[in-house]
Amino acid sequence: MFRPFDNRDPNSLATRMRRARFTLFQARLDRLTPPFRILDVGGRVNFWAQMGFSGRPGIEVVLLNLTTEEVTRPGFQMLKGDARDLSAFAAGAFDVVFSNSVIEHLGSLAHQQRMAAEVRRVGRCYFVQTPNRAFPLEPHFLVPGFQWLPLAAQVALVRHFNLGWYRRQPDPGAALALVAEHRLLTQRELQALFPEAEILHERVLGLTKSLIACGGWPAGTPNRRPLRGGGRN
Repeated sequence: MFRPFDNRDPNSLATRMRRARFTLFQARLDRLTPPFRILDVGGRVNFWAQMGFSGRPGIEVVLLNLTTEEVTRPGFQMLKGDARDLSAFAAGAFDVVFSNSVIEHLGSLAHQQRMAAEVRRVGRCYFVQTPNRAFPLEPHFLVPGFQWLPLAAQVALVRHFNLGWYRRQPDPGAALALVAEHRLLTQRELQALFPEAEILHERVLGLTKSLIACGGWPAGTPNRRPLRGGGRN
């Protein structure tokens, strides 16, 4: 693992960027009047703990993921579910939908469209972050330009090397499945998925590392000031 991009390290660039992103998210939450409900699509308890959010009176956080874990923090609950199908929830069931680095793991544009439509349906406002396809370092395999290589080259690399977050997958089918899970989005594609959204940019060395789609927030929320990595905690 390339340490600056290891979000398990509390001092890494990735963690500092997550904290800056979450600070922006909390500033938007401050414009809302409790009580309100947040749905975190793809959420885990340890993410909120790492961000220093221990709960607030009148704020309920529902964590939705493919697998569940025990939740003991007040104001949090966890449900099993799929980002592409939120039919368990009525339209407008949540005041806020939050999602961090999930939509790029759905494998196809059709699946990403389904998630985006569900987020927009169940949430009155939303904050959806995803890595930028145009950033030169692919954020999962941590190989420069990996996302632009032909599929066969990607699979070959995954079969023969440990890359980023993943151990090598000698089996061709397993390697193909791992590669196919990842589909990074461009700004134009993200805007098309969330047509009414403002797209915020997170920058590293002047390049956009991540994109955030923000929609439905009350007027007066923080706007287009870019986030920059490498700042102080």
